[in-house]
Amino acid sequence: MPPHKHSTSTEQARVELQVYNPNILRLLRVIGEGELLVKEIMERLELKDRKNVLNLYLNPAVSDGYIRLLYPDSSRHLRQKYLLTVKGLTLYNDIKGGK
Repeated sequence: MPPHKHSTSTEQARVELQVYNPNILRLLRVIGEGELLVKEIMERLELKDRKNVLNLYLNPAVSDGYIRLLYPDSSRHLRQKYLLTVKGLTLYNDIKGGK
């Protein structure tokens, strides 16, 4: 029987994440592999308006599944920090790797 033209491998193709929001990309670079308070994020982004940081950076990134809250049941927790999800870490590693 001749060999098949198409591979019969069950290997899954790697899913490429495409982000069109430059604020999310910038935020992922800032958070990296750590955990940051809103104040620390604002300092690293060099932004002063907490409301804008929440509305333009954090909330969209949480909604899209790139970052998560350390204390998800208490959004106003005194020590609330933000960190990357698996999806966010995947994109961060792609960014960091120059892809």
